[in-house]
Amino acid sequence: MVSEKYLYILALKQCKNIGNVNLRKLISQVGSAKEVWESSPKSLISVSGIGKSSVQDIGNKEFLDRAEKEINFCEKNGINIVSQEDALYPRHLLNCDDAPILLFYKGNLNPELHPVSIVGTRKLTPYGRHFIQDLTAELSSSKVCTISGLALGADSCVHEESLKNQIPTMAILAQSLDKIYPSTNKNLAKKIVENKGALISEYASFEKMVKESFLQRNRIIAGFSPQLIVVETAYGGGSVTTVTAANLYNRDVFALPGKITDVYSQGCNSLIANNKAECIVDVKTLIKNLNFMPQPELFAEPEVKIKIDPSRKDHLKVLEIITGSKSISLDELAEKSGILHHKLLPILLDLEIYGYVKCLSGRQYQLN
Repeated sequence: MVSEKYLYILALKQCKNIGNVNLRKLISQVGSAKEVWESSPKSLISVSGIGKSSVQDIGNKEFLDRAEKEINFCEKNGINIVSQEDALYPRHLLNCDDAPILLFYKGNLNPELHPVSIVGTRKLTPYGRHFIQDLTAELSSSKVCTISGLALGADSCVHEESLKNQIPTMAILAQSLDKIYPSTNKNLAKKIVENKGALISEYASFEKMVKESFLQRNRIIAGFSPQLIVVETAYGGGSVTTVTAANLYNRDVFALPGKITDVYSQGCNSLIANNKAECIVDVKTLIKNLNFMPQPELFAEPEVKIKIDPSRKDHLKVLEIITGSKSISLDELAEKSGILHHKLLPILLDLEIYGYVKCLSGRQYQLN
């Protein structure tokens, strides 16, 4: 049976001027993708920031038919679909305003693993290759998965070395999953899926790959993990666009420095010099700075939570909302609670101090 949730999102994605930001806005304010699809253009224009040109295609039967064919195509070809409402959707992407509403994937999405995004030049040097080999060897005993873009050079090396060290690895594609680019990486893509990793894309099979697709792919790599590692890049290399997105998403960025005369170290050196990335000193320090390894507690004591005064109704309301979510962003909390950001932040700080809540990267909150 065709899932209505995915069906109507796929139909809406085809409408002119409805990207991920507008689609997310429409669904959050109207109620569901189906309700958006069945609403009149006049009623949708009242949604803040949505103009006439963005709603004129909504309701086009051709789009709905194509969406149904796409879902059937995915079922026949072992392609899974996940939306932002699903528990398997990559949690760190949720706090990116332009994150894909839907993702297509083959393989496994394991929310228990800590994702680490690693990118670099297609013209990887022995220096960069040795770094990736050393890094993945050190990560082999950790509960991590690596994220990269399946391109030649650094990306391929990340995936290959992850497989050698039995680390699940995920490849974010710039095209639909029925195509592998570059074609020379078809065998690598197959191995990724067979070894608990995944191939992931925001594109349906009816969407053409264009130059901009690679830039869009880079933003997903940047948002997928709290950390981004840049191995080697020249001035103006594709990795620089990934760093720009990572900085926008408030991710921790680390860059591998090199000789000033080495072309594919100059981009990394520039990122470090301009405070867009932290300098990688050595692999062990880098892993420590990734901040996902459990830290030993020398004097562990039982956790004691401070009781919340029943009169502090806003505190109890916010805690109840967080309790019902795996993790939730500041914006979502503000929307669900009806409490303005400047009033919400002190409440969240209290709940952290009281021991009920912890703050994750990107202003995501969850129960402690």
